[in-house]
Amino acid sequence: MSALPEALTREILAAVDAGFDSQVEFTRTLTRFPSLRGQEHTAQDFLHRELQARGYTMDRWAIEVDDIRHHPGFSPIDVDYANAINVVGTMRPRSETGRSLILNGHIDVVPTGPEDMWTAPPFEPRREGDWLYGRGVADMKAGIAANIFAVEALKSLGYRPAATLYQQSVVEEECTGNGALACLVRGYRADAAIIPEPEDDKLVRANVGVVWFRVRVQGVPVHVREAGTGANAIEAAYELIRGLRGLEAEWNARKGDHRYFEDLDHPINFNVGKIRGGDWASSVPAWCEFDCRIAIYPGTGAQEAAREIETHLRRVSDGIPFLANNPPELIFNGFFAEGYVLEEGSEAEAVLSRAHMASYAKPLESFVTPGYLDGRVFVIYGETPCLVYGPYSEGIHGFDERVSLASVKRVTGSIALFIAEWCGLEPL
Repeated sequence: MSALPEALTREILAAVDAGFDSQVEFTRTLTRFPSLRGQEHTAQDFLHRELQARGYTMDRWAIEVDDIRHHPGFSPIDVDYANAINVVGTMRPRSETGRSLILNGHIDVVPTGPEDMWTAPPFEPRREGDWLYGRGVADMKAGIAANIFAVEALKSLGYRPAATLYQQSVVEEECTGNGALACLVRGYRADAAIIPEPEDDKLVRANVGVVWFRVRVQGVPVHVREAGTGANAIEAAYELIRGLRGLEAEWNARKGDHRYFEDLDHPINFNVGKIRGGDWASSVPAWCEFDCRIAIYPGTGAQEAAREIETHLRRVSDGIPFLANNPPELIFNGFFAEGYVLEEGSEAEAVLSRAHMASYAKPLESFVTPGYLDGRVFVIYGETPCLVYGPYSEGIHGFDERVSLASVKRVTGSIALFIAEWCGLEPL
């Protein structure tokens, strides 16, 4: 298919602009749902109703772990999935003449942290000039709304896609990636996918994989008056953390071996996100555990990385006398995900480039990100070009998270133009 006629391009962008106030209100409503892990179902109920009212054929299900457990893209879990709900809306044409498309977004958000560090309550979205604030508004409820309202803009002009289009709202993107994987296993596939994550108006060329793990240390408890005869599990945990920083440095030193990562300052980031231990201020602590996240390069399997983490921890433990014969326990409890590279030169990227140029009046840029993305499910396991491309934001996973509304409008325009060219259009 060729580029869209200029007149149609202008009409589509004008339709996005005309519907944008409604889109912002929709985004605000969606942001009010505190869709933290295990609490996503109310937001998913809302999206199910909204998509159904817009004429989509709906599918809503709780992820069955046994359906995905043996897939190579599965990440281990230690929580109940009773409320891990995926929602997919399908829009089919009268005649399938174009190319099919998945519009994907994740509904789950990360914890807010101390709410007194926010300027305003995190689940009460507020607008200040070009910025819309709230937990999850950028990452990535504005993107979900952009997916929906891109199609609505076409409908307002009397069109719908001339190929099957899926709207996916998934869970677990922030901790395992199992939500997008469950959609793939359920049979949802297409010729291309778009995920409007907050990527600063750029296309993701490559991103790292991620491994989550927990380290448990067993100490020897005694009264503090006899501290020298015991073994402090908390202090030993800090020695292990320092040791893991060494592994992080080793992996960063290998960046030259990995295409697209050579020029990044620090592609592999290790983080200790949670720590707890001990029972009493006057007792040498008998236990400590800490939860970690570390990145891995595309092409490095999670199992391979896990073995290296285990070997490194054992080497560090051998230097701590009481851990040499009592090594820490290592549990993999979340992301176990390989990274991906979006190969250059696909027709899908060419279409997005034309759409971006029309919406932004400047060429599409791509970049490499050291964060996890569900795009890996499509690229690695679905063999589908996945365009992770979305609006400018600030403060994601931090305080006063916010997204630029001008950027959201332009991204929505790009998605609408992409649909029109990629899928083709037919009259309603």
